Amino acid sequence: MKKEQVTQLLVRLKSGENEVYEKLYPLIYDELRGLAYRHMKHQRADHTLSKTELVHEAYLKMIDQTTINFSDKSHFLAIASKCMRQILIDHARKKHAQKRGGKNKDLTYIDEIFSRQKKKAKELIDIDDALNELEKLNERLAKVVEMRFFGEMTIEDTAEALNISKSTVKRDWMKARGWLYKELKGKFDV
Repeated sequence: MKKEQVTQLLVRLKSGENEVYEKLYPLIYDELRGLAYRHMKHQRADHTLSKTELVHEAYLKMIDQTTINFSDKSHFLAIASKCMRQILIDHARKKHAQKRGGKNKDLTYIDEIFSRQKKKAKELIDIDDALNELEKLNERLAKVVEMRFFGEMTIEDTAEALNISKSTVKRDWMKARGWLYKELKGKFDV
């Protein structure tokens, strides 16, 4: 029942009923938190964004986009996952920029921790850059990676969101992972 209810609200949203966002949010909040949890588990332990903040920022980002056209609940969650990825990438870019430069000092334990965090942010940025490059070559492959890796969506959910077969998702997932492996191989230990 919940899936149909969400889909009905998305249809109403498409027709311009913006107040539907207020009804939609409580219905999908737990699933958005699950997406945020899956995204955050790939982040460092002391990340300054909480799962709740990530959910709220992603939802606000989606509300601001008047051109987003959700076809159903799976598609909505796929777009939410992409928004979360973009928020985390923006956050990593800011952190990476803040940690660049500075005066040369003797390394302390704290400096070593910052250095590791900078490396982790740089890796996330490298993954995002490679994924953006893949999107230029094959948009569907990039979407499959976003949904499967960042959103940890199942093959079935990914197929439904992209309106393709499960075997196509499996093939695309394999191709995309191979392409990303070659792209990222020299950047850091993969």
